[in-house]
Amino acid sequence: MTLGIVWVIIIALLALVGGVALGFFIARRYMMNYLKKNPPINEQMLRTLMMQMGQKPSQKKINQMMRAMNNQQTK
Repeated sequence: MTLGIVWVIIIALLALVGGVALGFFIARRYMMNYLKKNPPINEQMLRTLMMQMGQKPSQKKINQMMRAMNNQQTK
């Protein structure tokens, strides 16, 4: 009887470790694909966005907005 309980615990632990490892790799692959399809915003994208909104983008404004977005992401 005790041997059966030990096997159940061992199998449960192996299944848990396997599930965690598999979940990690699936989540990693999903994030890689997501970032490839939707890259983070960069200065060129910000400049284009500002021009589409009718603003004349100066380098100072772009740097300020990039800094603000980076600060927002780190919070």
